[in-house]
Amino acid sequence: MDSDLLDALRLRNVDVLSSNESQMSSRSDEEQLKWALDNQRVIYSFNVRDFYRIHTNLMEQGQRHAGIILGFQNYSIGEQMRRILRIIATKSAQEMQNQVEFLSVWDEQ
Repeated sequence: MDSDLLDALRLRNVDVLSSNESQMSSRSDEEQLKWALDNQRVIYSFNVRDFYRIHTNLMEQGQRHAGIILGFQNYSIGEQMRRILRIIATKSAQEMQNQVEFLSVWDEQ
C-alpha cells in the first residue's frame, strides 16, 4: 500500500496498517487473511483474482474472514481514499465480515 494513501487515511482517523507494519508482507495471502480475522482487520488489495478465489473457497468451506476490499491500481491516491472512506461510512466492521467489496462500485453516487 502506498504510504501516501496510508497517511491520507490516518489524517482522517482511519486505523490502518500496511502489511509491512504488521510484519505480514512476506506471508501468503491466506496467512494475511487469517491474521486480519484474528486482529479484526479488513484487507485492501489490488490482487483481485487471488483474494476473490480465496474468499470463494473460504465461503464454500464454511470458514470466515474479516472482509476484503479489492481495487485496481489505476485509481489515484485521492480516489482510493474517497472510495475507501465511503465504504467505511456505509458498512460496519460486522457488515464487512465474509464480504468482498470492489472499490470500483464505490464511486460518487
